[in-house]
Amino acid sequence: MKSLDDVIRTIVRLREAGSAQITLLAVCPNSAAVLEAAVKVAALNHMPMLFAATLNQVDRDGGYTGWTPTQFVSEMRAFARKYDCTSPLYACLDHGGPWLKDRHTLDGLSYEATMLEVKRSLTACLEAGYQLLHIDPTVDRRLPPGRPVPVQDVVDRTIELIAHAEAERRRLGLPPVAFEVGTEEVHGGLVDFGAFESFIKSLHAGLEAQGLSHAWPCFVVAQVGTDLHTAFFDATTARRLTSIVAPMGTLLKGHYTDWVENPAEYAASGMGGANVGPEFTSEEYLALRDLEAKEQALCRNRRLGPSRFTRALEKAVVDSGRWKKWLQPEERGLDFDALSGERRSWLAQTGARYVWTHPDVVEARRRLYSNLEVVMPDPHAQVVERIARAIDKYVLAFNLFDSLTLLEAV
Repeated sequence: MKSLDDVIRTIVRLREAGSAQITLLAVCPNSAAVLEAAVKVAALNHMPMLFAATLNQVDRDGGYTGWTPTQFVSEMRAFARKYDCTSPLYACLDHGGPWLKDRHTLDGLSYEATMLEVKRSLTACLEAGYQLLHIDPTVDRRLPPGRPVPVQDVVDRTIELIAHAEAERRRLGLPPVAFEVGTEEVHGGLVDFGAFESFIKSLHAGLEAQGLSHAWPCFVVAQVGTDLHTAFFDATTARRLTSIVAPMGTLLKGHYTDWVENPAEYAASGMGGANVGPEFTSEEYLALRDLEAKEQALCRNRRLGPSRFTRALEKAVVDSGRWKKWLQPEERGLDFDALSGERRSWLAQTGARYVWTHPDVVEARRRLYSNLEVVMPDPHAQVVERIARAIDKYVLAFNLFDSLTLLEAV
């Protein structure tokens, strides 16, 4: 299997030669069902699949999925065996930087403490076999709200974290890994073209000065029009940003590709990669909600005790407090019950990924499946299939179907 670094360099060469336009898909593994569905899609489409795990999702403390980096990779490989998947699967770190793990902010960690924690997590990712590390020091909780981290500080901290990762990789005797830098967030200060280009040039010079030219990133992330609340990809901006990074052998990567209205324009405009996460959690939520509707009919007919799955999930989301991070300005300070029914449903759907492993949710799901198995052979397979269908729409749009034939031939 080619390393991810080799795959990305191959895509660069194919693009330069005008031979193919491929955009790699990175699925955020925010649940076991999403991970399973993505492996299934990779197996059926002869394509590579990336898994972009944040430190909130997967970390040394288990994250909200319950997986350490090693456990996450083990689960990924177990699903590969289940689906006889011979396509390459790449574990990747998403948003590795200070205060980008919610726990670091909630615990009030100092800059020094959060950087130390991030470095320890980088080491754990390398030990687990991750093939890409997203280095993202674009948040500084010491600054006033809304003030971006100065570009040079972002550069310096990026170099510090890459240097740590490279030193650890050599210590562990591991082959090269790929790096991703930048952010899609406005607070990163990398949204306007001037700041973006300044970041790229300064990072290139800084890595060269530190003897780290070999660790030049394969991906640079930037704002290309999408976020959690907007779904139109700005191809014009993407082409302009691509023209800045392409001469340096780097590909542009987009985050927040969820529900994007024009996915086919990613490959056509030069995008090398795209992350999708909340969309697949929503599909899991909707699949389970639909199963619960069937369960309600079943319980009426057969006098079974209902799972009350949706009620258990919503309570776990509310109790977690994580729904508050998605509130609009006019909603701040309101109780969950004071919000409209539409907003409560959206927040439960969006926040579901944080509580899939909550004991009450796990038990309600087990009971839901158990009830349905009276008439349905494998309810879980239906959930996985619905998520897989959502993933599958990106396969053709990103020119990924049978892409391994091209990627392995070069």
